[in-house]
Amino acid sequence: MFFRLATQSLWHRKGSVIVAFLAITISVFILLAVEHIRHQVKQNFSSTISGVDLIVGARTGDINLLLYSVFRIGDATQNIDWQSYQNISQQKGVAWSVPISLGDSHKGYRVVGTSKEYFTYFKYGQRQVLHFAQGHVFEGVFDVVVGAEVAKQLGYKLGSKIILAHGTAQTSFSMHDDTPFTVVGILSPTGTPVDRSVFISLGAMEAIHLNWKNGIRLPGKTVKLDELTEQYLQPKTITAFMLGLKNKITTFHLQREINNYQPEALSAIIPGVTLSRLWQMLSSVEMALSLISLMVLLAALLGLAAMLLSSIRERLREIAVLRALGMGPWRILLLIELEAVLITGAAVVSAFLLLMLIINGWGDAILANYGIAVSGNLFTLSNLYLCLGVFASGVVIALIPAITAYTRALHSRLTEN
Repeated sequence: MFFRLATQSLWHRKGSVIVAFLAITISVFILLAVEHIRHQVKQNFSSTISGVDLIVGARTGDINLLLYSVFRIGDATQNIDWQSYQNISQQKGVAWSVPISLGDSHKGYRVVGTSKEYFTYFKYGQRQVLHFAQGHVFEGVFDVVVGAEVAKQLGYKLGSKIILAHGTAQTSFSMHDDTPFTVVGILSPTGTPVDRSVFISLGAMEAIHLNWKNGIRLPGKTVKLDELTEQYLQPKTITAFMLGLKNKITTFHLQREINNYQPEALSAIIPGVTLSRLWQMLSSVEMALSLISLMVLLAALLGLAAMLLSSIRERLREIAVLRALGMGPWRILLLIELEAVLITGAAVVSAFLLLMLIINGWGDAILANYGIAVSGNLFTLSNLYLCLGVFASGVVIALIPAITAYTRALHSRLTEN
């Protein structure tokens, strides 16, 4: 009966109740969305690369090197001489090395020139290796391997012909249309920038630029197959390279040697350490987003308290009747609290379901436009604590009108207007 009394009371004031419900739903939705996406972004970044001890590039900031070499964000200040790469990768402490050459794109997706070792040694998540959903690694000069998202969004299959563009702009008018590539491999989804990458060999990267100089295509000159000898396909420079070491203890020693490398200015970074620095830089932004979300929620909960408080003045006769029927002041207080609990609980559940619906419905669009793989599974411990925190906050805020109702109940009379 107590529950029925609370629901009927809310129904008679459905206009103001709906407004309070919508305000809390929207604020809880914002709070859940910010926190869930923040955790997903951290998880995506952290799981992008695994098992790489050092990343080496031209002298630049640590974070910039990590962003363009792993996440395909931004560009290198300059390239590395091929001889420097060979000198460092042949040191006795190095177990393996993978060169990377960037600078071109395909319909907004970055082109990565690399060696076959990339598909053997590059790992993500918990040291998971790359797998081919279809096909195999590139063999010929004009073979290309595409990531899962590239294949899905552009509808590529094995045997599809593609044209690469010069530069990394979203829209490019400088095309390598005289050297079409054939898709020979499609990678399985990883939830990392690998899904949004197009892979060719280092030799192919050299081949498509034989008729280019200083970023400009030479008029009247085309790439001839008979020119594609080993001499022409040997890279002169690369953008960066990854190293795996035989003994992890030597990591800092080799890093120091590379940073002091005399022939040219190089930077060597430890991916995990640099990623931690990136999160430290973004911590203030994360805190600001969370604070804004909490302020929106607080405003909505105060609106709920104001709605219940204003209703107390309209319910003085109702309270007096309940007192006459034998309901004590504490039960009046609990009645107001129950109303707040019902509104807050319904809002939390609605916000949770709404966020789940949007993520599962638009998850692919978020991945395609922003490169963020957002999990549709919201049943996490952090989200549970967040929902319980919102629920508890609603109960605490509702104490303001509930105590007011309790005080009025102590002095109520049937003759009150």
